[in-house]
Amino acid sequence: MNIQFKKGVLELCVLSMLLDKDFYGYELVEQISKHIYISEGTIYPLLRRLKKDGFVNTYLKESKEGPPRKYYKITDEGKKAYTELIKEWNSFVKGVNKIIRRDIGE
Repeated sequence: MNIQFKKGVLELCVLSMLLDKDFYGYELVEQISKHIYISEGTIYPLLRRLKKDGFVNTYLKESKEGPPRKYYKITDEGKKAYTELIKEWNSFVKGVNKIIRRDIGE
């Protein structure tokens, strides 16, 4: 998949997943990669930016497999951002579909 497509929607995907539960970074990579291939190197800069923007908070939780893990939790601001991104995404997809599906008659 085109890297620019992924970069544009990854924030939306991460915020969407965090609505359901808290995740640690590698866990997010594993879950998202079931549908869209991403690397750890892609997710961590995004998570840092989401934290800087106030969309997520972090906390440490003990792990049975090693050192404590840093978990990410969506904030109220993150939920608001998610709602706005969903609106933008739906509008964007609708517009793109009108352009690329000319033969459908939408």
